[in-house]
Amino acid sequence: MEVAGVPVSTLAYPKTVRLVSTARLRQAVLAPLADNADELAELAEIEAATSTRIQAQSTGISGLAANELVYDVPHAHFINASFAYAKPREPNRFNGETRGAWYAALRVETCLAEIAFHMTEFLSRTGVFEAVADYAEMLCSLSGEFLDLRIQPHHPALAPDKAAGYPDGNRLGLEARRAGLNGIIYPSVRHTGGTCIAILRPAAVQSVRQGDVWRLTWKGRPEPMVEGPLAG
Repeated sequence: MEVAGVPVSTLAYPKTVRLVSTARLRQAVLAPLADNADELAELAEIEAATSTRIQAQSTGISGLAANELVYDVPHAHFINASFAYAKPREPNRFNGETRGAWYAALRVETCLAEIAFHMTEFLSRTGVFEAVADYAEMLCSLSGEFLDLRIQPHHPALAPDKAAGYPDGNRLGLEARRAGLNGIIYPSVRHTGGTCIAILRPAAVQSVRQGDVWRLTWKGRPEPMVEGPLAG
């Protein structure tokens, strides 16, 4: 079976890795502002008015229906947030401005290389390579049918230049969802020999649990120093 000229493979991986900023793992920002549960509930209502994730879970948003999201599973808010918070001005390789995706890899080294590339690109816009960022592993299992780009490393969607590759990747991601597939597996563009997965459906993100923490430090140079796993 093929979709848009790309073969479909049935996959099953007990552990894949996604890196998430540890800032997202800290206590809810509203909690210190409330003296009791009633006040926290009132503040939560205020947050819901501006939280894209909460809006998506309640009524859905453009490009993402509420019934596509997951509920009552470990780390559901992380899963849902990855699909609810798209970047209108900065689409990713296989998702556009109205819908996010869960990007993961088979090895943490691949995740670190991908994160380092994008963070370095961001710092280059400021002209100052000074930053410290901690990232936690969010592990998950996956299974099902995926578009398989591993045997097509020169596919236009995998072009290193984002301006060239991302439009083709977005079209391919849309074709994959229309075909009912769970996502796309592909060779990492930023880590030679690495394998990445773009999971395009929230329900395909299974058994999420937290892993190790890693630190990336930029000290005046584009190449960050990588430390980890860090002690808890």
